[in-house]
Amino acid sequence: MLRHLRDHGTCSRADVVEATGLHRATVSSLMTELMSLGLAREAGTSSAGAIGRPRRDVALDGSHVGALGLEINVDYVAAHGCDLGGRVLFSSRKGFDAAGAGPEGCLAELVRTARRAAGEMGSLAGVVVAVPGLVADGVVTFAPNLGWRHVPLADLLGAELGVPVGVGNDANLAALAEHACGVAAGTSDMVYLTGEVGVGGGIIMDGRLLQGADGFSGETGHLLVDPDGARCGCGRTGCWETKVGLAALGPAGATSADPDARVDSIASAAAAGDPRTLDALAEVGRWLGLGGSILVNLFNPRAIVVGGYFARLASRLIPPAQAELERRAVAGGRCRIMASELGFEAASRGAAGTVVDRVLDDPLTLGPVRYPTKGEQALEGASPRPVP
Repeated sequence: MLRHLRDHGTCSRADVVEATGLHRATVSSLMTELMSLGLAREAGTSSAGAIGRPRRDVALDGSHVGALGLEINVDYVAAHGCDLGGRVLFSSRKGFDAAGAGPEGCLAELVRTARRAAGEMGSLAGVVVAVPGLVADGVVTFAPNLGWRHVPLADLLGAELGVPVGVGNDANLAALAEHACGVAAGTSDMVYLTGEVGVGGGIIMDGRLLQGADGFSGETGHLLVDPDGARCGCGRTGCWETKVGLAALGPAGATSADPDARVDSIASAAAAGDPRTLDALAEVGRWLGLGGSILVNLFNPRAIVVGGYFARLASRLIPPAQAELERRAVAGGRCRIMASELGFEAASRGAAGTVVDRVLDDPLTLGPVRYPTKGEQALEGASPRPVP
């Protein structure tokens, strides 16, 4: 019922009965419960025609449900906050040396960002953090580019914020965002590739995220593409990431810790016709297509959506990548490489979306909603949020 209200807007109880197949009395009872949770509201009356009584309309009322997605990556921290209807309440990203800060420094920065978001959003129903690494049950088991092993991030952050916290792989969460609202939205079979210092992948098959036995699928950056290549941050040699990660573009991208500034520097050098930068971009594009051909042969996606710096430099990278993919993949001509329009916030947007999905899947996770008193707010040093 809650999803129906989210997807269809204001409607009558009779509409909900017809759409869900539930009994009229059941819909009435459940709607009363949703209203008591602050998730639905009366929306006036409307007429179904010249004959009959006016209908009592209902609508989604999730403005007090704050869903926050955070991303911690090698050189930045990002946040995306929205309400249950998807209205953006908070958005930020700043350069941050996560690799140098270590788990404790990163935790402190995530806490600061979450509290600042809560101050603007007014409430937090939950938080999900996107991390560039392997994640199982809220524990970052291995994040090579951050230098993390076995960090119980969900427990640590949850203890600081006092709200439910989840942790997921950044590329998987970005893939969910792309599938929901990106350039290939609704495509049932697609692959999303991050374009950061590291490279990861999120795989959507038949409309569902492919996670694997342990939830570790999508480590596309560590496909072996060159046995004699450079050593990767994961400790192995010749990973795809060493060929197409941001560092592969060399000095032009090393002038700033902020990824936007680094990409701007590369784009400026390319626009000025710098031959080394142009050659580097063409080479990265070819390697991007080679790795993409492996994914096409394995998963037969209809689209490969590239994000991060891949998207920012798409005009230079996609043409050689598409040509290489079509040359090497058996069905390469049936898959298009597309540039994401979600920018560097794709993962944090997808993370916030999973909080929304949790509430839609089980509204009772919110429990009876009451708001803290001003005294409680002062003791917590944070903005109002629902208290269990």
